[in-house]
Amino acid sequence: MTSLTITTPDDWHLHFRDGDFLKETVPATSRCFRRAIVMPNLVPPVANASMAMEYKKRILSASPEGSDFEPLMTLYLTNDTTPQDIVDAKREGVIAVKLYPAGATTNSDAAVSDLSHLEPVFEAIAQEGLLLLVHGEVTDNEIDIFDREKMFIDRHLQDIVENFPELKVVFEHITTKDAVEFVLASSANVAATITPQHLLLNRNDLLVGGVQPHNYCLPVLKRNIHQLALQDAVVSGSPKFFLGTDSAPHEKHRKESACGCAGCYSAWSAIELYAQIFEQLDVLDKLEGFASHFGADFYGLERNTDTITLIKQEWQVPDEIILPNGNPIVPFFAGKTLNWKLES
Repeated sequence: MTSLTITTPDDWHLHFRDGDFLKETVPATSRCFRRAIVMPNLVPPVANASMAMEYKKRILSASPEGSDFEPLMTLYLTNDTTPQDIVDAKREGVIAVKLYPAGATTNSDAAVSDLSHLEPVFEAIAQEGLLLLVHGEVTDNEIDIFDREKMFIDRHLQDIVENFPELKVVFEHITTKDAVEFVLASSANVAATITPQHLLLNRNDLLVGGVQPHNYCLPVLKRNIHQLALQDAVVSGSPKFFLGTDSAPHEKHRKESACGCAGCYSAWSAIELYAQIFEQLDVLDKLEGFASHFGADFYGLERNTDTITLIKQEWQVPDEIILPNGNPIVPFFAGKTLNWKLES
């Protein structure tokens, strides 16, 4: 096979950031994705409908001229979120609500510290037909970082899906065999996104031979058995698993610091990265469903009708990308060779 044409895909989880970042991240995403679920963890967080609509305007203003890219906006759950906030968000076109446990990842300090107080909000999310997007990790200091996803399932996620069976839940950027098994055992209202880094790498790629800061993300890379479980999930072709890059840019000096930021900037070569691992797994025929169909179906949106074409061509991911402010970003897989390239 020398070329592969698929329905234009969507990214069901990514971080654009804001300000000058948008001039890099929005064009990088729109080159191959028609739509993207936009994470709301800015500073301050996107916590109400008006903030979401203002952020959407800034994203669209950074889109390339003539682009029909569509950002799909989300609301950031806080301890102060009310059911009326959900009603207002639905009215303005917000499509989903993001649950971050406080302190779980970048810019999550304002997030939820007590899930028990949010039951009326969960009810409103279900009633309004929005989706609940979950960063599934506990943040207790005594819980090992490699066990935090499983602990979140046991302590919280199981109860959420049982207590609110009509609520559509996306378990974001899953990293463990436990998460795969939970999603498969749950109702049709539970699905998950999987990132390129968690399919391509495991914790050896983070820690062996010295810490590799540009492979550091949250949830953190896990051991090989969990990587294999994620690969098995996409090989299965189950519509419960679909593309979500969790692309999360940070300037190089912030990644290579005494306290490096979590996040892999994969938007620059996202669809090629997925093609790489799907080819390695000998399931290129299943890339279209994972990238272009299953997410739209789960969100209740129309599938895209146009296509993109990938060409079998070796190329090297650049070592750095320069932001408009002059500072570099190191993209995920920097300096490595990919075997597929999006046709211009």
